[in-house]
Amino acid sequence: MQSLPQCQVPFELGRLCAKCGLRLEFEGIRSCSRMVARSPAMHSLLKEIGPVAKSDAPVIIEGESGTGKEVLARTLHANSLRAARPFIAVNVAALPAELLESELFGHAKGAFTGATATKNGLFEEANGGTILLDEIAEMPHALQVKLLRALQDGEVRRVGETRSFSVDVRVLCATNADLQKEVREGRFRADLYFRLRVFRFVVPPLRERGDDILPLAHAFAERIDHRARHFTAAAEEVLLRYAWPGNVRELANAVHHATVLSQGAAIDVPHLPEEVVTRRSPEAAAHVETLAEVEHRHVLHVLALCGGNQVDAAGLLGIGRTTLWRKLRELPRARARAAPVDRS
Repeated sequence: MQSLPQCQVPFELGRLCAKCGLRLEFEGIRSCSRMVARSPAMHSLLKEIGPVAKSDAPVIIEGESGTGKEVLARTLHANSLRAARPFIAVNVAALPAELLESELFGHAKGAFTGATATKNGLFEEANGGTILLDEIAEMPHALQVKLLRALQDGEVRRVGETRSFSVDVRVLCATNADLQKEVREGRFRADLYFRLRVFRFVVPPLRERGDDILPLAHAFAERIDHRARHFTAAAEEVLLRYAWPGNVRELANAVHHATVLSQGAAIDVPHLPEEVVTRRSPEAAAHVETLAEVEHRHVLHVLALCGGNQVDAAGLLGIGRTTLWRKLRELPRARARAAPVDRS
C-alpha cells in the first residue's frame, strides 16, 4: 500500500483528509483511511466503484444502519473529477419536513418567519462537488418532486423566490431501507427512484466481513487514545464470534467501551460489553426469559451501542436518566436473584 501525502483539498473532504488521511490501494483507488477493507466482500465492492467514481452519475448506496455508507460515499467523491470541490452530507431524516427544503435549496429574506436574511442551500454550497442525501427514503413526497426537478434540469429555486438558477452537483443517496419496496408501497416516487438509480451499491453487513473485524477494532482503539493498543487473544476471539447487529458503529462503540475500562492496559474479555461477551448455551437458549431479564439485557445492549453514554442511552430508551440509573443499579440484584442456589 502506497501512502499519499496529506490531502489539501478544501471543504468537507479537506477536513476529513487532514484528520484521517487518504491512502492509495485497490488498483489505484483513493480511500478514506477510516475504511477498512480486508474482506473479499469489501475488496469486490471497492473494485466496482473505480469507473463509477469518475462519472457524474447519481448513485444509491444501500446497506444496514452502521455499515459505513457515508465512508463509501466519501471514497466515491475522493476518486471523482470533483475531488477538489465540496463534499456535503445531509441527513434527510434529521430535519423537520418544513425546514428540509430551505436547508437543501436555500431561502429568500422574508420567505417565512425567522428568515431575516437570504440563505444559500446545501445544493448551492456543494456547487461543483458532491452532495450526499443520507436516509433518502425519509424525504417527504412534496420535496421528492423538487429533487427530481433539480436532477432533471440542473436548477434549484430558493424558498420564497420565483427565479431558478443552475447548480452543478453530483447526487449520492444512502439508505438502510429497501427503496424498491418503498416504491411498490407508494412511499417513494418511482420516477425519482429510477432517476437516482443509475448505479447501486450495497455495503455488506459486518457479519459478512469477518476479515474486517479485528483491523477495524484495532483502528478504533488506536484512534480513541492515540496510542498503539493491544487485544488479548481471548478478546479477539470474542469479537470474531459476535454477530454485530449494529455493524461497524456497534463495533466502534464496543471498542470505545473496552478502551475506557482497560485504562491503558491490554484490552481483555472483561473490558468488553456484556452482550458481546455472552455466548448463550443451548440450555440457556431453551430458557424462557422473564420480562425483567429481557429489559435488563436490552438496557445493557442500548448502553453499549451508545458507548456507555447514559444520557444518549436514556434518550434512545425513551426514559429519564434517573430511571436509567435506577435500572442499572438494580442489575446486580437481579442477577443475584437469577443465580442458581447451591443446596449441597
